[in-house]
Amino acid sequence: MTHLPIGLLAFWKNYDRKLYLRAAELADDLGYDSFWIPEAWGYDAFILLAEMATRTKRIRLGTGIINVFSRTPGLIAMNAATVDEISEGRLILGLGTSAARVIEGFHGRPFAKPLTQVRDVIRVVRALLRGDKLHEAGAELVQYRSFPLAMNPVRREIPIFVAALKQKAIESIGELADGWIPTFWPYEQLQQGRAFIATGAARAGRDPAQVVTAPFTTVLPLAGDTGSHMAKDIIAFYIGGMGDYYAELLRGFGFGDECKRVEDLYRDKATRAQAAGAVSDGMLEALTIQGDPAHCVRELQRRRAFGIDHPILNLPVNMPWEVVEMFIRGLAPSA
Repeated sequence: MTHLPIGLLAFWKNYDRKLYLRAAELADDLGYDSFWIPEAWGYDAFILLAEMATRTKRIRLGTGIINVFSRTPGLIAMNAATVDEISEGRLILGLGTSAARVIEGFHGRPFAKPLTQVRDVIRVVRALLRGDKLHEAGAELVQYRSFPLAMNPVRREIPIFVAALKQKAIESIGELADGWIPTFWPYEQLQQGRAFIATGAARAGRDPAQVVTAPFTTVLPLAGDTGSHMAKDIIAFYIGGMGDYYAELLRGFGFGDECKRVEDLYRDKATRAQAAGAVSDGMLEALTIQGDPAHCVRELQRRRAFGIDHPILNLPVNMPWEVVEMFIRGLAPSA
């Protein structure tokens, strides 16, 4: 059996630059396919990836993810081309919309027509990298002048992955992008998203098989109940504390009762600690992987049959280097 290409994802909150730089170097040595850097309201992802590019040799480096509002489409193309050159052609450009509270509250930009904004960014990046001028990109929101990119990119095409949960956005990935990044999408239901991708690909005359499914994946390589308890805490946080996106998604897959109980408990600070207890075993199995490292590796391989091409594993959060190193070594493709 061939090894499943695996990526690693740092966590955006309390990001430890030196620790994750060390993690990227180790992942490079151990044969991981990619290392992804998030961006919220702390470090700049492109600068971090440029630093990692100088300290690694083979591993691909992804923005996991940047929003499409805080930089102009032209600047995103410049950023991507620059880091791709520094890394000698190893960048993956991960895009998403973020949410109104971040775009408007932190960046001071209107959260308007998010799907069209994603599409415009993809079109502009594609056009500039292949040597076209901005006004030829086919953007819908802005009429650009005839600026080209005033550099020679090392690649005329950089892989573009998009984080999306809703049907129209996923169809758009099939039409324009190279990869789909779902988060907390039940693995047995990934074919529904793949069907949306196929619909979009058909509109553009593309082969949907060329679009990679690369889910952010919560893996807790811990024996006994410890991993399950931690996984339930994470799920409760996403359902109760991350807006409506994930609860809405999971309700559509039959987890409505669990979501309501989690939301009700999470809403009140007095009962928030009990919210994890409302996460069912079915939800736990659908959204995470727990167990000893050998089991987790086998389970990642098994889930390949459900349409996972490139799982991106969340690294341990707020843990010392020894724990992060143990995680990376335990789940390494060469392990």
